[in-house]
Amino acid sequence: MANDLKELLAKLAKGNPFGEKVTLVAATKTRTLEEISWAVGAGVTDVGENKVQEFCEKFGRVAGARWHFIGHLQRNKVKYLIGKTVLIHSVDSDGLAEEIARLSKKAGLTTDILIQINIGAEESKSGYPLLGGMDAFMRLTGMEGVRVKGFMAMLPHTDNEAVLVPLCDEMRRLYEQAKAVSPDVEYLSMGMSGDYALCISRGANMVRLGTAIFGERLLPAEKN
Repeated sequence: MANDLKELLAKLAKGNPFGEKVTLVAATKTRTLEEISWAVGAGVTDVGENKVQEFCEKFGRVAGARWHFIGHLQRNKVKYLIGKTVLIHSVDSDGLAEEIARLSKKAGLTTDILIQINIGAEESKSGYPLLGGMDAFMRLTGMEGVRVKGFMAMLPHTDNEAVLVPLCDEMRRLYEQAKAVSPDVEYLSMGMSGDYALCISRGANMVRLGTAIFGERLLPAEKN
């Protein structure tokens, strides 16, 4: 597994076709502190949690890790992340952004966020519609207490590149449009273990990988 991670890091170090560095965020949902420490020791710098409770249980317990929040976030749980996460990837509504901004200002901080786009217009996923992405960007960019660093998207579960490539290209166009407006825009977080190579080839510069780093998740009974 160590050789596989070394190979993965070497592949990502080549960047994307736009000459941008690709940031790897290790998706650590259900992973133990030992697994996360191993990954950080092997060269991973950024880790991301999907659930607030799990984030709080692990935060600060792995030396050298930069903590992201990458899962769906409820407004009443924002308070547990302020001042701890380097980036919240999943801002999917104005109301959530307003709550992050409010609590950040109260703490005297500015929180870096990504705007989540529901690129496949899937009912099972949250996020702004693609056509409303730039309008959302302009609204959230004007909020004191948050700094919009770019966009996040999850591709539909399909191997059909005829479907996926145009969606990736639409996200890259949105990213470029926003980047032309604000110098703060830095990240297009798009790509998980099953599709990250395609996403990088179309312009993603941040990927969220779990299985590609740690292998398949084991159920508690299987770990014993």
